[in-house]
Amino acid sequence: MELITSTNNHSIAVMLLTALALFLFTREKIPLETSSLFIIVALTVGFTIFPYEYENTQIHALDFFSGFGHEALIAVCALMIAGQGLVRTGALEPVGRVLSRLWGSYPKLSLLLTLIVGATLSAFVNNVPIVILLLPILTAVSIKTKSSASKVLMPMGFATLIGGMSTTIGTSTNLLVVSVAVDMGMKDFGMFDFFLPVLIAGSFAMLYLWLIVPYFIKERQAPLTDTSPRVFTAKLMISEDSNSKDQPLNELIEKTDGMMKVLRIHRNNTDMYILPNSNTIIKAEDMLVVEDTPENLKSYETILEAVLYSSLGAVDEEHPLMAEEQQIAEVIISQGSRLNNTTLSQSRFLRRHNLVALALHRSGKKTETILKNISDVTLKIGDVLLIQGKSEHILELKQARELLVLDATSDLTHTKQAPLAFLIMFGIVAIAALGILPIAISATLGVLLMFLTSCINWKDASSALNTQVILIVVASLALGTALLKTGAASYLAYLFVSAMDGMSTTFMLSGLMLLMAIMTNIVSNNAAAVIGTPIAIGIAQQLNLPAEPFVLAVLFGANMSYATPMAYKTNLLVMTAGGYTFGDFLKVGIPLTFIMWITFSWLLPVLYNL
Repeated sequence: MELITSTNNHSIAVMLLTALALFLFTREKIPLETSSLFIIVALTVGFTIFPYEYENTQIHALDFFSGFGHEALIAVCALMIAGQGLVRTGALEPVGRVLSRLWGSYPKLSLLLTLIVGATLSAFVNNVPIVILLLPILTAVSIKTKSSASKVLMPMGFATLIGGMSTTIGTSTNLLVVSVAVDMGMKDFGMFDFFLPVLIAGSFAMLYLWLIVPYFIKERQAPLTDTSPRVFTAKLMISEDSNSKDQPLNELIEKTDGMMKVLRIHRNNTDMYILPNSNTIIKAEDMLVVEDTPENLKSYETILEAVLYSSLGAVDEEHPLMAEEQQIAEVIISQGSRLNNTTLSQSRFLRRHNLVALALHRSGKKTETILKNISDVTLKIGDVLLIQGKSEHILELKQARELLVLDATSDLTHTKQAPLAFLIMFGIVAIAALGILPIAISATLGVLLMFLTSCINWKDASSALNTQVILIVVASLALGTALLKTGAASYLAYLFVSAMDGMSTTFMLSGLMLLMAIMTNIVSNNAAAVIGTPIAIGIAQQLNLPAEPFVLAVLFGANMSYATPMAYKTNLLVMTAGGYTFGDFLKVGIPLTFIMWITFSWLLPVLYNL
């Protein structure tokens, strides 16, 4: 990269657009997909209207779309689909069963083993399915032992992030950094080339998560652990003496202040059910099938002068509403869920699974009850639904793996394809690690084998692919290309070196890593990594030093997504399940960031003789 100590109009524009992108990526009200698409459009339109030459060759605006076919994105998408195969088949179920049994007898040792297992698996598989595997186990254990899940869920989540940074395929961030570095002429990293520094730094971090965090983090109650109010389906019989007979249904609903929701009407003493219509005349001995809390049902009984019936007969003090077969569970909207960005009514989710939604919780928002029209709320990743249904229906929901189900059981399901899915994933990793095929090709081959062996289907694949991840990767790659080819990356590297003039190489390396660690907790870690990589290589070239340690400083820093819940998608899942606050992440995540940062700041100069 040529040393550039001044700017041009295009480099200034790209730097301003980069600053705008980093700002947009932090805006909660603007979808990350929209911000990413805006950046791509701005670059392509801008360079079409205002052409720019790079090394005597005009930059084609269409080059900024190349991220959609970039090797890194193909590898990321293929690995996401392969990971979905592990989830759908229950291939990791044996690991979960062993951990579940151990937790009952050796909780302290089991926590350490859970951290190690989570970190090890995340080195080769995206950590989302690992967290989805471990969350129900740890939640069930906490319920059975009457302890707080908040003591263990956050350490587990952070352990998977630490393990993910140890190999080139552990996270999408790693794949992007390595790919961008290779595009800029660096030698390709082997899968385990930076495993040693992560192992050393991760060991200190694991001790912190195992021995210290459970003792100083406050016990938190998950937002929806209360099992009341339960919802019941019952019948209100309009008697001959009732003042509600011979009136249209809408007038009866008005008497309840619009609260009563009639599912159907059982016509008097017949087997005929009719769908509710506001103008339907309610006759004597008609039964209104209603779904609500016991308190509200009794209120409707009084207001309408009706008689309340359950499946067992009339409801009174001696025969109250009972629900021995009913079970309460929390379900979390996770990445890849078909409920993401839709509503319960649009998806017909509750009717398909014979469930009732009792409440909805969204981090930072007030919990909504069943009477607040939950069915029309657009669901997002990290939302928690409190649902009620028969035990077999809850089990069916678990087996469908549409959502992350948390309840008092730790039953894990698997299919006959589970061993195949595990072997395919092992083959993907082994072939790439041995250098037989690049990871993008081995992962794509693995996905094909998943389809051929019925481990997954195309619906599973489409749910595994995340438009947010795809667009942020493409936008980040486009910005990285623009920064590089306009000279903006070299200029920013020059500014960094000038600002650090007189400082040691170790201090510069450490400063770059800390800058990336701060950025990754505020904006997308992928954006921080792709933007930081060309700048890191520029810094190394200006200092006449090997680029590898500076690129690794970017990679490690961009993976330190510990200090905020929005820094990484699994943080949101853990926050929701454990009932954590933003302050809890700061309290645990900032010391963890410092442990990793200080250890890497010492290790990288030693390992590369700087």
